Amino acid sequence: MKEESIEMQGIITDTLPNTMFRVKLENGHTIIAHISGKMRKNYIRILTGDKVTIELTPYDLTKGRIIFRSR
Repeated sequence: MKEESIEMQGIITDTLPNTMFRVKLENGHTIIAHISGKMRKNYIRILTGDKVTIELTPYDLTKGRIIFRSR
């Protein structure tokens, strides 16, 4: 059973090692996020300034997973 996840929009502010990114969410918070497996498999490039959709778990709201990159 999959637990409920929170989806939010954000902008990439910084690129970190190991495909991690610092993301500023639309509500003003800054979190650390990594790329989802499907994005990594399809070689989707993420650059600073890109608009992305983030998936957060209710347990740890400081870490997330990037699930979509907007054009």
